[in-house]
Amino acid sequence: MNWLAETSMLAHGWKRALILVLAGALAGLSVPPLFLLPVLFVSFPVWIWCLDGAEHRAGWRSLFGPAFSIGFMFGLGYFLVAIHWVGAAFFVDGGWFLTLMPLAVLTLAAVLALFWGLASAVAHYFWSDGVWRVVALTFALSLAEFARGHLFTGFPFDLVGYALTANVQMAQLSAVIGIYGLTALAIFLAMLPALIWPTDGRSLTRRLVPFFSLLVILAAQLGYGNYRLQVTPLIPRTDIKLRLIQPAIQQAQKWQSDSREFVMQRLLTLSETKLTPDDPGLFGITHLIWPESAMPFYLADQPDDLARIARMLPLGKNLITGAPRKEYGPEAPEQAFNAILMINSEGEVVASYDKTHLVPIGEYLPFRGFFRSLGLTQFVPGAIGWTHGDARRLIDVAGTPPFLPLVCYEAIFSGGLGDVVSGADFILNLTNDGWFDGSIGPAQHFYHTRVRAIEEGRALVRVANTGITALVDPLGRIEASVSQGQVGLIDVVPQRPLPPTPFARFRHWPFFLVMLATFGMLGWRKRANTRENRAR
Repeated sequence: MNWLAETSMLAHGWKRALILVLAGALAGLSVPPLFLLPVLFVSFPVWIWCLDGAEHRAGWRSLFGPAFSIGFMFGLGYFLVAIHWVGAAFFVDGGWFLTLMPLAVLTLAAVLALFWGLASAVAHYFWSDGVWRVVALTFALSLAEFARGHLFTGFPFDLVGYALTANVQMAQLSAVIGIYGLTALAIFLAMLPALIWPTDGRSLTRRLVPFFSLLVILAAQLGYGNYRLQVTPLIPRTDIKLRLIQPAIQQAQKWQSDSREFVMQRLLTLSETKLTPDDPGLFGITHLIWPESAMPFYLADQPDDLARIARMLPLGKNLITGAPRKEYGPEAPEQAFNAILMINSEGEVVASYDKTHLVPIGEYLPFRGFFRSLGLTQFVPGAIGWTHGDARRLIDVAGTPPFLPLVCYEAIFSGGLGDVVSGADFILNLTNDGWFDGSIGPAQHFYHTRVRAIEEGRALVRVANTGITALVDPLGRIEASVSQGQVGLIDVVPQRPLPPTPFARFRHWPFFLVMLATFGMLGWRKRANTRENRAR
């Protein structure tokens, strides 16, 4: 480590860029579902040491100088590893589309790395000795991660804080400070080893203080999590029982024009399956749930299939399913929605929700006219793509506890589930991760979503096409699941919600206050250093 510290500080040009990309790629192994947490404590100090050796520039030029490139190259390596799975979507259509995959993954990683480059430049502006430089980079990168999760529709995949959710005990702290608070903590802890090396003639006792501080903080996090799991009671419901269906239909097959009957037969057969000889099947549950876009067609255009659903459902039972939806009528606009529908045993749609937070490029095409002229479309089949729904809201129907419906990646936005989440008895997330089969994407998406249950203190019911389908309790524990890629079903009973967690009450305000206080301390330190240098 002493050699690595000295090499990083003295490196310049392409050698420094290579060191940073490799260190960032190593840090990318800490994300779910890999959770190689120790790599953070080896990789992130490299960023500190490279900034130690970076030349200073005055004024605003520093924002786009060596410090910016240091953060950018580290971030590029991190995101190339962490989000490489997005390239799996290009295999669905195959053909010439595959030639775009490397460029698309590299471009996305580079765009996300811009946030880290700016953070590095801001931190270098406040650069100082000792622990203050760790504080400066923690401050700047924490704000950059928050910005990445919110600006330009937001892309909060693989926030550094997810590395500190490697087990359910560690994840409990998200109920207090949320994933962005965990991100700030993870960045600070990951950079502490930079205070140990290089040796610089310091005594071993002094140099080991950051190491023991790191151990104490991690032990406290584990201790708090273990205590919360032991003392928090959960109350199961007695008024509902859900059957979750994972059909595991391959994405390339699902949207073929001749697949409608195969898809419907798979869903209907699975739904009526009896798990044991004594299993009452659909008579023993209250709600049947299918995944996002379970039926790759407009249900209103297929009345025979709607009638088949009605015949399958026992009296008083309901189906909740993802399905495309559009408006009908001579003056109806040309719009399609990625919707969640609730259908009763008479075949009537009694409630619906339209996805409000769509995936750019994936579900709709920004500047559609321009891109269509180049022959490009969104990933979702169809000529028009999806349209944004009006607002986040609960589905609250007589006989069904109010729940918050979320489609696909809407569930990864910490603190962004809407004010209505406070009135939800549980969270329902329907998703179709079939786009990313064969990659870590589906598992990563599941782990991100799982943290929302802990933050909000509400059970999470997740139903996926190819996996992972699961019930997660309000403490983040997996009660039952169907593995990725497996055809299956589970019957589950979600627990009642916990009293509001600290995060549910205060959201991101503690994070902002800590960032504001840190900014004040860094500004004070910057002025003190300036006065000291002038006095010399």
